Amino acid sequence: MAYVVANKRGGFEIRESRSTRKGPRSRTLVTFRELSDEVIATARERSAETLSAEELRKAAARVGAPRPWAPVDRAARELIGELGKGQELDPMLRRLLVDSLEGRQDPVSEWMAASLEERSRALVDLLLLADAVPGNGRRADALEFPRLDSTAHG
Repeated sequence: MAYVVANKRGGFEIRESRSTRKGPRSRTLVTFRELSDEVIATARERSAETLSAEELRKAAARVGAPRPWAPVDRAARELIGELGKGQELDPMLRRLLVDSLEGRQDPVSEWMAASLEERSRALVDLLLLADAVPGNGRRADALEFPRLDSTAHG
């Protein structure tokens, strides 16, 4: 059986108990400060039994073990901190941020965090689409340029 306890150094441990001939024994699977997915994976690898990630999260919550901030929460905290120091947002970014917070999504918002590879793939897809669009069915007349008369002096 696995459980979570606070240790004397201010961190937490995921421990596993098992019965032996000499009585119950406990061993530490992993020590942590924040219960991340990596900590859970390490505990599951080291455990002699099958551990549920959800049960580990519940056990950690019962003893007050913190979880790492979600990336969006971390970004929001950093932004609030910078604004608190007097930094100002670019007006376009401010408008996009306000619109996003109010639930109005702008198509540009999706591209703000797109990687160079994602943008490159989208451009290639767009160019391939443009090549695949059929013409209007009429043959355009060949372009003709006026003949240049080298004997004319103007």
